[in-house]
Amino acid sequence: MTQDEAKGEVVADRGAPREKKLNFFARIALFIRQVFAELRKVVTPTRQELFKFTAVVLGFVVVMMAIVYGLDVLFVWITTAVFGVPGTAGA
Repeated sequence: MTQDEAKGEVVADRGAPREKKLNFFARIALFIRQVFAELRKVVTPTRQELFKFTAVVLGFVVVMMAIVYGLDVLFVWITTAVFGVPGTAGA
């Protein structure tokens, strides 16, 4: 790659060698090597961190369940107040 002086654009060299495309099995082997390289970067949490993260997630889920339940009760109350309860008008 070189930079074109007139326009300042980056262009490919005509004489530059192209990268050879790998065959199917070589691409699979490269992919597997890259997967293992990424897995080596993973940091496993300690037992204390694992319990803390689990508690945070469960706490968040409980809070979201309470919010959804509260909204559900609110909307039931509003629709009952606006439209009334069917079957009780003639009683």
